[in-house]
Amino acid sequence: MNYWLMKSEPTCFSIDTLQSLPKKTTAWDGVRNYQARNMMKDQMQRGDLAFFYHSNCPVPGIVGIMEVSSQKAYPDPTQFDPSNDHYDPKAHPDKPIWWLVDLTFKRKFTSVISLAALKNHPQLSDLFILRRGNRLSITPITEPQWHIILSMADHPL
Repeated sequence: MNYWLMKSEPTCFSIDTLQSLPKKTTAWDGVRNYQARNMMKDQMQRGDLAFFYHSNCPVPGIVGIMEVSSQKAYPDPTQFDPSNDHYDPKAHPDKPIWWLVDLTFKRKFTSVISLAALKNHPQLSDLFILRRGNRLSITPITEPQWHIILSMADHPL
């Protein structure tokens, strides 16, 4: 099993939105970074767990947990739709550029595990999200990091 941290601006897509969807599942579309795309396409697998991180908001931080629920990554349909903000004119259905996975809501935390709290935890100093200049929307989390962060949640599993 792999562990991930996946960021979204809550004004675009929040954990509450995910929780309210039929089957509590969504296609994680619109990723337009090659490194993040490659993680979804080549490394993510069904059953992997991901922290849902709200970014660009008053209190950025981890707000819950999702699970990769698609068997494997598949082409992001938004790349082919000229009316979509994530349209890519270079992409073609016979040769897709952008890939995605489905994610299913698992749990919402009662309180945010803030970016400040993550920064203040000495055992999390090597988290990708804490590295200067890191803007990736998807980053891997080690198993020890996963358990440390989970222990910071309001009601650890």
